[in-house]
Amino acid sequence: MDMIYNVGCNLGYSVAGPSTLILNIEAARTERQKILRESLVITPDCPIDTWEMPESGNRYTKLRAGKGDLHVRYDADVELDVDSTDPATIEEVPPADVPFVVMPHLYPSRYCPSDKLARWATEEFSAMAPGHERITAICNWIYDTIEYRRGASDTGTSAYDTLAERAGVCRDFAHLGISFCRALGIPARFVSGYAYGLEPPDFHAVFEAYLAGRWYLFDATRQAALDGIVRIGVGRDAAEVSFATIFGTMFPSEMSVHIAPAAGAVKADERTTQAVHISPT
Repeated sequence: MDMIYNVGCNLGYSVAGPSTLILNIEAARTERQKILRESLVITPDCPIDTWEMPESGNRYTKLRAGKGDLHVRYDADVELDVDSTDPATIEEVPPADVPFVVMPHLYPSRYCPSDKLARWATEEFSAMAPGHERITAICNWIYDTIEYRRGASDTGTSAYDTLAERAGVCRDFAHLGISFCRALGIPARFVSGYAYGLEPPDFHAVFEAYLAGRWYLFDATRQAALDGIVRIGVGRDAAEVSFATIFGTMFPSEMSVHIAPAAGAVKADERTTQAVHISPT
C-alpha cells in the first residue's frame, strides 16, 4: 500500500564563531521510500558538502557556518510502499544464516551493550516462541515497565542505564529493544525518522529487527503509527544517526518538526496489528 507524507523541519542556530554542523535530516531514498519533491534551504548561504551512504541510504549535509544566525528549512513529499504481513508467519533467522552485511547489528555498540544484558534478556525472553511475536512481547515489556519521561536521560545514557533507571525517551526505548534482540541473537538496528501521530511532533526513534530475511519496524513507545514512519537514517545506535552534530561554538535557538498525510493520501493506521516492512530487503 502506498502512502504519501509531507515531512520536514525548521532548525535555528546562533553561531558565535566559525563552526561546522553535520545534519542528517533528509528522508532516505530506498526501494520502498520514494522522494517525490524536496527542498533544503539554508540561510544565509554558506559552504556545504553532501554525502549519501550507499549501504544505508543515510544522507548527510555538512555546513561551514560563520558568526551570526543560521536557519535550516527542509521540506519533502515522500511516498512509502508499505508491506504489511501477518506477524505469526515471520520467523527469526538463526545466527548461522545471518548475511555478513547484517552481522554488525548482532554485536554490542556504544548505547546498546547487549553483552551486559545477555543474562537478563535470556532469563526474561528466551522461553518465548521465536519470531516476530517474541519481539512484540519485548516491546510490550518495555512499554509496560519503562516510564516515558522527558529529561530522564542524556547523551551518555545506554540501554543498561535505562533498564536500571526504568525511565527514558524514545531513543532509550529503541536502544533497550535493540539490546534485548541482540542479546537473543536477533540482528537489530536503530532508526531515526519523521513519525505520523507523534505528539508533540519531533524527530522519533524506533528500531528494526532482521527477521525472515527482511527488516521489520518496532516502536516500544507506542506513540506513532508504524506505517507512518518516514525513515531518515539507520545505524547500530543513536551515535550513528544524530540529526545534528556540532563542532564549534554553535547553539540551538529553534526547532520544529512536521509530518502530515499529503492532500488526498491514505492515512496510516495507528492500530495496525500487522508486521510493517518499509526498508530495503
